[in-house]
Amino acid sequence: MTENPGAFLGENDVKFIRLAFCDLFGRLKNISIMADEFENVAAFGKSFDASGIFGFVDTKGSDLLLMPDLTTMALLPWRPQQGGRVARVYCDILYSSGEPFELDGRRILKNSVRRLQALGYTAKIALECEFYLFNLGDQGQPILAPHDQAGYLDFAPLDKGENVRREICLNLEQMGIRPSSSLHESGPGQNEIDLHRRSPIKMADAYIAFTNVAKTVASSFGLYASLLPKPLKDKSGSGLHVSIALEKDGENVVKGEGGLTQAAQAFMQGILSRVAEISAFLNPLPGSYSRLGRFDAPGEISWSNQNLAQLLRVAQSGGDRGAHIELRSPDPAMNPYIGFALLLEAGAEGIERQLTLLPEGEVLGSLPGSLEKAVALAQGSDLVKRALPSRFAEPFLSHKLGEYERMFRSGDAESFEIENDFPVI
Repeated sequence: MTENPGAFLGENDVKFIRLAFCDLFGRLKNISIMADEFENVAAFGKSFDASGIFGFVDTKGSDLLLMPDLTTMALLPWRPQQGGRVARVYCDILYSSGEPFELDGRRILKNSVRRLQALGYTAKIALECEFYLFNLGDQGQPILAPHDQAGYLDFAPLDKGENVRREICLNLEQMGIRPSSSLHESGPGQNEIDLHRRSPIKMADAYIAFTNVAKTVASSFGLYASLLPKPLKDKSGSGLHVSIALEKDGENVVKGEGGLTQAAQAFMQGILSRVAEISAFLNPLPGSYSRLGRFDAPGEISWSNQNLAQLLRVAQSGGDRGAHIELRSPDPAMNPYIGFALLLEAGAEGIERQLTLLPEGEVLGSLPGSLEKAVALAQGSDLVKRALPSRFAEPFLSHKLGEYERMFRSGDAESFEIENDFPVI
């Protein structure tokens, strides 16, 4: 966001800087430093003990370096605006030797972007971010009591979330992230904020910021923002719809004069052919699979130009230049760096192999019915093996299988999710 961090920090009276990064699961982590330390950190990195981050440590030792990406510097609007402001900067992760850390999600996504670029294409991604707002209990803990009983596109006063959405959008805008729209979704207390199209790495960064902003703003209203894919058993689940605009030489090439281009068709078929294998990363919670196949969330592998219930659809706004490919299965618990990386890898494979898109409406198969099945498919996937370092995929999938097994042994999936995932996701 700035090419002159020293001037930016001084002009904005910044006293604290959060060095931010994500773990294997896309959860935000940070170290806070004083502003006068930043020049040294920007040059040499900030060492931290990675032994407390699941899956990070190997035989090379536990010390890793955070190296700030100066283009991601942003003020945190909800922190004090006078007497010492707070900025946040995303960091790349390095070994103490200066070599890139292979489990860094930003690095993994950058590698997948380069793979697509090698074929002559780039991608822009937009997101539809759904979440629930719940009330807090007497002790300040989140409870399964929706903030309102409004429905799809309802208006205040029935919709009680509009001021929360407004504040989230304004905070995002101040951080350099452009929301395109916001609305009340179908479920009681369910909301949606859409993020305008950006490059994959910028959108992954933006989504991590969105989750932080949504939870922080909701808390300031005395509410809890939940990113669980299915917090209410008999109500709509929350998705994270991923819209991809395929570009060549800076021009959108999803559609041409004859409809879908060959490149777009091959890219789509690449995703359709691989989506079941990467579902453990797109839908990473045991409860993710109670959403799929219900309330218009996709359960089968198919595509359409218009049908919102299909897994993949072609949509557009503003003519062919606004055409995009929308995948509707991912949910808000996804690590965006890894999810985007795998989608780009699948699409690139489709282009490289010149795959033929199956007929519209034809069903290729079903999405996995459980996290256990999704993990098994991912463990046998050559795409996952090619796109993700084994030191990333193996502990991630092992941990997810362990989560599923603990839920199964509990005998009560709903209670397990509310006890373990609801308070933190």
